[in-house]
Amino acid sequence: DPGFTSTASCDSTITFIDGGKGELLHRGYPIDQLAEKSHYLEVCYLLLYGELPSPAQLEDFESRVTNHTMLHEQMMNFFRGFRRDAHPMAVMVGVVGAMSAFYHDSTDIHDPWQREVASIRLIAKMPTIAAMAYKYTIGQPFIYPR
Repeated sequence: DPGFTSTASCDSTITFIDGGKGELLHRGYPIDQLAEKSHYLEVCYLLLYGELPSPAQLEDFESRVTNHTMLHEQMMNFFRGFRRDAHPMAVMVGVVGAMSAFYHDSTDIHDPWQREVASIRLIAKMPTIAAMAYKYTIGQPFIYPR
């Protein structure tokens, strides 16, 4: 975002950025430590719940996330609406935006349970959507998550 013209500025208890110092913290942890010592779902847990998970918490979280990695079959039609030479990020933005039409049981932002369900679904589906967006733009068939 050249000139910081399109990015909203806010105070956050989740993330701290000091670009001048090259500092990026998530819940107080430096990003380089998280990148070296944690994996995707551990960091997602940290961002959602404010602490790194215990082994039991991580196992439960991984199980809940794994149950939501598949996309609704009709969402495949959204990919076909994009040109093959579209940037994969533009495709991802469109497909993520469509999720609320398929998963409308978790759109009430005032209900903590629905926010958690929506968060877990998004965490679970983003790698699938990213892979499918990439596969679509290179003309290859989709591969379903295991």
